[in-house]
Amino acid sequence: MQAEKSRFDVVTLGHILLDLRFCVDAFATPDKEGAIKSQSHGVGGSAANVAIGIRRLGGKSAVIGKVGFDDFGKNALEDLVREGVDISNVRIDALNGKTGFTLVIIDSSGQIIMYGDKGVAETLTPEEVNTKVLRETEHLHIASLRVDTASSIAKIAKELGVRISWDPGRRQARLGLEALRPVIRYADIVLPNEIEAKAMTGTESIEEAAETLLKEGVGMVIIKRGARGVYVATKREVFEVPGYRPETVVDTTGAGDAFAAGLIMGLKKFELREAVRFATIVAGLKVTRLGSHEIPTWNEAIAVFEKQRKG
Repeated sequence: MQAEKSRFDVVTLGHILLDLRFCVDAFATPDKEGAIKSQSHGVGGSAANVAIGIRRLGGKSAVIGKVGFDDFGKNALEDLVREGVDISNVRIDALNGKTGFTLVIIDSSGQIIMYGDKGVAETLTPEEVNTKVLRETEHLHIASLRVDTASSIAKIAKELGVRISWDPGRRQARLGLEALRPVIRYADIVLPNEIEAKAMTGTESIEEAAETLLKEGVGMVIIKRGARGVYVATKREVFEVPGYRPETVVDTTGAGDAFAAGLIMGLKKFELREAVRFATIVAGLKVTRLGSHEIPTWNEAIAVFEKQRKG
């Protein structure tokens, strides 16, 4: 069982990448050159993004992942340290691998095209994870990661009484229900987007997808639908929460990770419906900023939340 007071509010498990961002007026078509307005780079990957989000929303976080012994890995870890995220459980592959990265091209409307190379991020094995950190947290958030590692670490966390949320990601969702059952069986909260929910369950609607996951033993299914909001299903209730729509959209990368961080921290303060609403605000504010990890602070998000509450 856990100690009375945990060292971390959340430990995240999954990918730590470097995002290479290029802003353009419009996407180039084949055989035509497009002009780049600006370029930047920063840490990315869902595990890193959620860990940073937890810190910005006032929590204590650590990340478990794997990077290479290279400049991309150095830059990613430096960003995490600057944000106050504990990186002592990050594995550095000094011999065989390179840090994964994502090439992100963003047009003037905030739409994105991405090309990814996961590098060593997806090679993290169960044996490489220091599971002692699971004794020091209240919550484990598993981002898109290979099933054997995700299920092995989730099993240990569950035995320790740690709450588990899981965002499968598109690549894992495509594996289907049978392949994903080893992770699903331990998840208290599952957070797919609409495409992932249908893919992982083999269903045609979000309602069917949620029902399937509940029957598999998941306590809470939260299906992200972008600007259209969120579909929530538990064994006791089903409801929808509209999305928070900012006036300006700059970059939609990381919105789902921002939502996850907002939900986890929101559940510490609010009942479920309000926690989901808070999470939609966190995600909505994120898309007004460039960078997948540029999640708002607690004060920024709560100001919008309270304004909405007052009408």
